[in-house]
Amino acid sequence: MLAFTFPGQGSQRSGMGHAWVDHPSWEVAAEASDIAGRDLTALLLDAPMEELTRTANAQLATFVMSLVVLDAVERLGLFPAACAGHSLGEYTALVASGALSLSDGTRLVVERGNAMQAAADERPGTMAALIGIADGDAEAACQRAENEVWVANYNAPGQVVIAGTVEGIAIATERAKELGARKVLPIPVSGAFHTQLMLPARSRLRLTLDTVEFHSPEVPVVANVDARVHTDPGEWSGLLSAQLCSPVRWRQSLEALGGRGATTVVELGPGGVLTGMVRRTIPDVRGVAVAVPADLDKLIDAVAGTDDGSAAAPAHQGEHLYTSERVVVSPAPGVFEPDVNLAALESTALAEATAAPGSGQGAEPGSLVAVGDRVGTVGLTEVRTPFDGILVRWLAVRGERVVEGQPVAWIRTGGTS
Repeated sequence: MLAFTFPGQGSQRSGMGHAWVDHPSWEVAAEASDIAGRDLTALLLDAPMEELTRTANAQLATFVMSLVVLDAVERLGLFPAACAGHSLGEYTALVASGALSLSDGTRLVVERGNAMQAAADERPGTMAALIGIADGDAEAACQRAENEVWVANYNAPGQVVIAGTVEGIAIATERAKELGARKVLPIPVSGAFHTQLMLPARSRLRLTLDTVEFHSPEVPVVANVDARVHTDPGEWSGLLSAQLCSPVRWRQSLEALGGRGATTVVELGPGGVLTGMVRRTIPDVRGVAVAVPADLDKLIDAVAGTDDGSAAAPAHQGEHLYTSERVVVSPAPGVFEPDVNLAALESTALAEATAAPGSGQGAEPGSLVAVGDRVGTVGLTEVRTPFDGILVRWLAVRGERVVEGQPVAWIRTGGTS
């Protein structure tokens, strides 16, 4: 079972978009640029680290880069059973799940970055990672500092991030060393994120949150604030507001993904920090980072269970991971409408969908389709299958805006006669 995770601020790198400019998914950056009203491709290609480190730029660049990677993975026909995102990454997770549109997600990230930058300018702060310390001891170090300093991230066993004023961090890190922290790593930021010093940003962001429409997530999203799944779209505005001043419960979120049956947690976006946290937090679950196009092959090998690459079948656009599986892709961008006359296979388990003919395994088949049959429409354009087979399931939902080349239907081609 796949779970997708998305990184937050701090994962950005200068020139991180260059590897993607010739990939079809790079069009996501242009679309986000139109929404944001600024050239985000320049931010992803040419901005120096000094510019990228500014909160407003770092958040927007990381958000868009992660969506480019997400689009590339979806073009392979891979979709998650659950999502989560670290801090800013929670917005990416909500877009990935369908709870937020790209337009609303981009507008929120722009306002969030600007609001947090303004709050940091008004009340400067900083952050530090404590290594080799228990959660309770990190909390005690902050309390014993008797200053404005709090736990900001519960990242992994033995790794906690604290945030506060410069003076508060200095005192708390000394207390943490007394309580057994093996190492203290300063984090080069100008704000005390996920603490009470972000209250002005919370008030400002709330105004934009009230203008955004949230939808029921198509897949579960684990929230930072409480490490729980929230399916009611009405809850997400409050959760995102609370997130600015509350600690990110990332370790607990990863445990929640593992508890829901995730076998592979895929980090989509720049960096690879979250993948290391997977290995420390839920070691029985495979962690895979996808940051550049070359990582897509590694992901395919991991999903196919052949991490050494010895037996993995190549996956191409319009082709699933197995020789009897194919995906039908959208011929154009627009809103997808599936053909109401076609019934999909009820089971979504890959093992059942690819069961050998006559094995007695798997669910009752969905509709039989032949080459040229219409499976739906994208705007005014008909979507027709280039394959004979059985419709296993839809890979896009009714009313979803899809891009050219995005998989919309999953076809099993083996054993249909």
